[in-house]
Amino acid sequence: MTTSSSKTAFTSTKTWIWQDFPICYQTQGTTGPAVVLVHGFGASLWHWRKNIPVLAQNCRVYAIDLIGFGGSAKPQPGEKIAYTLETWGQQVADFCREVVGEPAFLVGNSIGCIVAMQAAVSNPDIALGVALLNCSLRLLHDRKRVTLPLSRRFGAPLLQRLLSIKPVGDFFFNQLAKPKTVRKILLKAYANSEMVTDELVDILTSPASDPGAVAVFLAFTSYSTGPLPEDLLPLLPCPAIILWGTADPWEPIKLGRELANFPQVQKFIPLEGVGHCPQDEAPELVNPILLDWIWEQKTVINSAKSEA
Repeated sequence: MTTSSSKTAFTSTKTWIWQDFPICYQTQGTTGPAVVLVHGFGASLWHWRKNIPVLAQNCRVYAIDLIGFGGSAKPQPGEKIAYTLETWGQQVADFCREVVGEPAFLVGNSIGCIVAMQAAVSNPDIALGVALLNCSLRLLHDRKRVTLPLSRRFGAPLLQRLLSIKPVGDFFFNQLAKPKTVRKILLKAYANSEMVTDELVDILTSPASDPGAVAVFLAFTSYSTGPLPEDLLPLLPCPAIILWGTADPWEPIKLGRELANFPQVQKFIPLEGVGHCPQDEAPELVNPILLDWIWEQKTVINSAKSEA
């Protein structure tokens, strides 16, 4: 794990053992409601480095590395771990029970949104609310592929089959994980190019050299099943809020707005001119929105308890 001024400002990273595997997490804050931050595909807890200290002024904040990513273990797919949204959802739920020790507000970005919702749906006792930041729409899912242009509809399965050939998959990953390539991808995902820093590139590329990282990446790129956001939202046992960067090139806000039609979604807030990772690109917008919403929900919960 690399270090920088923003990283070393945190308390030391901790380890939790889950299903015999070491899981990396970070915690900060001593009072207030519990908040668990869940990163997206290929990222890590450090993607929340601009949010943890601010949220921790009023909350007890936890950021976790999903198994297969960041500083957490990367076991071979299929041996003891299947890299699915259900697996990661159970990891987050168990984390809330065993480490946090009480129900929490779950905050996710991209695929992390699906993980947070899956955790809440499968384990209703662990979630007070769910905040979704540019939720992955899973447009390459088997059930959605027919809606895509022909090139993507047939190109994606072909690429998946090619990547399943180990030498091809290894070569593709090694090219993709180069800092130069990661920077190019980030410059598409972030509307503000100034936010694509050397630190951010390092955060995303450093875990790629870990043993098992290639296999984890290839396992998830071949994963075209599992839950969709529209499957999970109507089953949520708690309220939700959605934040969406309007300049996201991967998850179009026009489609994202459709998720606001579910009654569990209390607010849908567009973030003008922001890309796919608003918590990192525009923390000055995201942090106050999250804090206000969390405290609104906490007030409602406390009021309901007093009336009971």
